Amino acid sequence: MLRTLIFAKTLQRHLVSNSQIAKMSTIKVGDQLPDATVYEGTPKDAVKIRDLFAGKKGILFGVPGAFTPGCSKTHLPGYVGDYDKLTKAGAELIACVTVNDAFVAAAWGEANGADGKVKILADPHLELTKGLGLVLDAEGMLGTKRSKRYSAIVKDNVITHLNVEPDGSGLTCSLANVVLNQLKE
Repeated sequence: MLRTLIFAKTLQRHLVSNSQIAKMSTIKVGDQLPDATVYEGTPKDAVKIRDLFAGKKGILFGVPGAFTPGCSKTHLPGYVGDYDKLTKAGAELIACVTVNDAFVAAAWGEANGADGKVKILADPHLELTKGLGLVLDAEGMLGTKRSKRYSAIVKDNVITHLNVEPDGSGLTCSLANVVLNQLKE
């Protein structure tokens, strides 16, 4: 836990301001998911995000990176651990987006026991992340742009609840327990 907090604080110090990113419009409640392609398993397994959520109520959450401390020790394990509660509360699909290649994303999901519970989706070109307006400029710490940490409840491709971490990388409002309470509303 201490290592996770140190990483989060270090990441915050290394975030770089970028006017192009600042101009992107962040998705909001009531908006439709962007028409974006992500990858599940391998680079050959392209999936349209709208196809995944068409006709379903689900959870979409984004993380700065696979195998990073906060993502691996807290964020993803929370959704995996609360899978039964989340599905009982109405989630038909739980998907996690990470700005990594498909092989890294798949290995991360396997290492965290996500198989059959949380779909791990790679967004290597930031197509979905840019479409959502949730790019985190973490070049100083992680070497490239990443996704802000967020969670959303999506019903038939429309955002009904959106939780974006205020600093882009913290572990507060985007956690599984918050989404569980929102599903129960």
